[in-house]
Amino acid sequence: MYEDKTLVCKDCGKEFIFTAGEQEFYAEKGFEHEPQRCKECRNARKGTPRTTRELFTAVCAGCGGEARVPFQPREDRPVYCSDCFAKMKSE
Repeated sequence: MYEDKTLVCKDCGKEFIFTAGEQEFYAEKGFEHEPQRCKECRNARKGTPRTTRELFTAVCAGCGGEARVPFQPREDRPVYCSDCFAKMKSE
């Protein structure tokens, strides 16, 4: 049903084989797009650290403690620490 395909890596421009087995795996997982990078470039990308998010400090509206959040807090919206947020979510 599947046949090996030759694809071109979008990073390095080298040709690589998208095997029939890999195509079957992609189909089983529901992936709709073919890979765009060769194995070496995929591995290199996985090895690069992602950028760290900037965290902002605010006062928790629930307990009054320090809350560190990944967005700029606004005066008109309450901010909760992770403990208070988890309590609210479970209720």
